[in-house]
Amino acid sequence: MLEIRPSCECCDRDLAPDSTDVLICTYECTWCRECAEQRLDLTCPNCGGELVRRPVPSASRLREDPPSTTRVHAPGCLTR
Repeated sequence: MLEIRPSCECCDRDLAPDSTDVLICTYECTWCRECAEQRLDLTCPNCGGELVRRPVPSASRLREDPPSTTRVHAPGCLTR
């Protein structure tokens, strides 16, 4: 099961667990679409991996296995 992080690691924008505008890498580094496309060229700055759309779990799955509340923020990506 994905961790489903609550925010963009770059701009710290809140990201809804059911949003289709969230991208992740293999290690679940999490980015909003704007940062991923405009700042990161769809490449994770942490691991160098491809950023792809995060799958959206069903509402029942989100109730059974709630998203993470831990925010990860790397403001250095704003200068890229």
